[in-house]
Amino acid sequence: MTHGYFDGGFAALAHRGFSRDGLENSMEAFEAAVRLGFRYVETDAHGTSDGVAVALHDASLDRTTDAAGEVATLPWSRVRRARIGGVAPVPSLEDLLGTWPDLRVNIDVKGESGIVPIAQAIERTGAHDRVCLASFSGKRRRATVARLSRPVATSAGTSEAARYFALGNLGRGVSAVLRHVDGLQIPWTMRGVTLLTGRHVRAAHRAGRPVHVWTVNETAEMERLIDLGVDGLVSDRADLLKETLVARGLWR
Repeated sequence: MTHGYFDGGFAALAHRGFSRDGLENSMEAFEAAVRLGFRYVETDAHGTSDGVAVALHDASLDRTTDAAGEVATLPWSRVRRARIGGVAPVPSLEDLLGTWPDLRVNIDVKGESGIVPIAQAIERTGAHDRVCLASFSGKRRRATVARLSRPVATSAGTSEAARYFALGNLGRGVSAVLRHVDGLQIPWTMRGVTLLTGRHVRAAHRAGRPVHVWTVNETAEMERLIDLGVDGLVSDRADLLKETLVARGLWR
């Protein structure tokens, strides 16, 4: 049985919240997703030099904020002054988890600096039942989970996903590959090559694992993947995703 984070309904995940103004991973973007009615958001997290988990995709502040520097080398007092898009503060993960106590949050552990602070933020907010931990690195994911007092949902890392794609084509061996994770959150194409097929989705379902696909921003692609039988979509276009799911009778 998978974790309660995967509650059986179609999962619509707002990727880094929802913003058309370059305010990804800001509290404003997460609030916009919540106002649209989203029950799930996706975020990324790093740790500051003094052990605060922050919701930020990049290892540095350079691309998305008006400041510069590697998050892991800066104290929270410096990072919190940075402004996403020049206007919105970089939020702590604890603020995100604590502000909307019913919101389910998919957290990508981006670097070693985030392992302990992410676990601490989950512990302090008691958010275990509504968190899914992901990471390209299975080692980072496992290290974060090991520091928690209660289970959280987990999704496959890069090596697990690669084996899933290979074995899913053969229709066997998927259960063993996914035995240590609760679900899959994967791309469906890479460099223009389609990776995910109906055979893959059926193999995951036989193993009792839901399939969430990222990052899907076109309505036609959303429709195609829903028809393929996936269990959730991650999108920058939360507005389009909601419209598509409402039309298909899948919006909750």
